[in-house]
Amino acid sequence: MRGLKVLPSGRPGRLYVNLPDGQAVAWYDRQANRISVLADDHREAVLAVLRPYLSGTVSIGPPPVPTAADLRRLAMPPDADLAPNRPAEALLAELEHGTAGSRARHRLRQDLTAQQRMGDAFDALEPEGWRTLHCVPLPGFGRIDHLVIGPAGIFCVRTVPGRRQRAVVGDLLLTIGRTEPRPDPRWIRGAAARATALLAAKVTPALAVVDASRLETAPTVRDIRILQPPTATPDLVASPAALKPPDVEALFAQARDTRTWLPPTPRPHAGRPLRTR
Repeated sequence: MRGLKVLPSGRPGRLYVNLPDGQAVAWYDRQANRISVLADDHREAVLAVLRPYLSGTVSIGPPPVPTAADLRRLAMPPDADLAPNRPAEALLAELEHGTAGSRARHRLRQDLTAQQRMGDAFDALEPEGWRTLHCVPLPGFGRIDHLVIGPAGIFCVRTVPGRRQRAVVGDLLLTIGRTEPRPDPRWIRGAAARATALLAAKVTPALAVVDASRLETAPTVRDIRILQPPTATPDLVASPAALKPPDVEALFAQARDTRTWLPPTPRPHAGRPLRTR
């Protein structure tokens, strides 16, 4: 059939095949190497127009049945979805309304730059089967900078700007240059433990130190994953697999829902009706 067009979608790794009027008749998922055909009478034409984009053994058939993760995503209220959050989303508002020229504002900018750099690196892992959430609310701990879910497991990441100074990670404290030590190692352990309880899956604590002139880690720090921008994503991709793709999608669907993290809002009690005589 003539007139079929292959168009990219907003979802990475997916190509749509449309009729001249714009109606979709099929799509191709590169990651799954599968063609989903909506109208079987267009099957051969779809294969012909997609052939330049195909590699390896490709499966073809009707769209797959929605998974539990798909159904959960479809039932989620839009304002409960954390997936649209940008890296350092919470800091953008603070910078907008902060006092101009203050030292605190300068440090916020450093935090913002560090979180955006790491967040962009984590987001780039999506073609490798990873999913990332940013600014995840965690009662009692504030917010998780990045929650990274992929074949190697779930990582709760705290991002710290190194400010081009020496950084030392100890069991309980992180020291940047000559500044006051920060309790980031202790904080990230607690946040990961809380996330483990809420997701009912193991969450590994991780510290990402950005732009440190030198990074030293105490030999006793074995339970925290230490990351740096140049090597963070290659290290994660090369890590042993712990989760299968369906498990990654199911955990991502659970984690992107704010109701997973926040306690339910109590319903207001109706007042007692007044008695009439």
